[in-house]
Amino acid sequence: MARLTKAQREWRPGMPKKRRSTKVMFASTVLLLEAFVMFFATLTVFGLRRGEFPPEIILGVGIGFSVVMVVACAFLTRPWGIGLGWILQVVLLLTGIFEPAMFLVGVLFGLAWWYGIRSGIRLDREAAQREREQAEWEAAHPDQDAGPGAQSQP
Repeated sequence: MARLTKAQREWRPGMPKKRRSTKVMFASTVLLLEAFVMFFATLTVFGLRRGEFPPEIILGVGIGFSVVMVVACAFLTRPWGIGLGWILQVVLLLTGIFEPAMFLVGVLFGLAWWYGIRSGIRLDREAAQREREQAEWEAAHPDQDAGPGAQSQP
């Protein structure tokens, strides 16, 4: 028998689906893209600067940092998760010390992170407002099965 998640165990017919945060979705997307870029940047530094730094250090730190970015996606729903993401943005920017092109990459991803968080907060706020208005409409019109604009079934 497959193990059920907490959400699956608590689900009952007719329960509304919990809305997922757009902010978390945008932040996760940026962090995952950064993890891929960090992996390939690690390979670049490994190929170009192998004589300057021990290969084990280059690969260990670079791949480790990529893994941290992926794992950080799991913590974005926690109050400190977005702060962790900002710290990762600074660390990505600082990788430019080892490969100067990463300064540009860090700035661009920092802007993407900022825009994703800002837009996600706005979209989440708008979705919550629409949800409240829908609940008010349904409370005011209990005899209606569907919200405004719904087609009646023949």
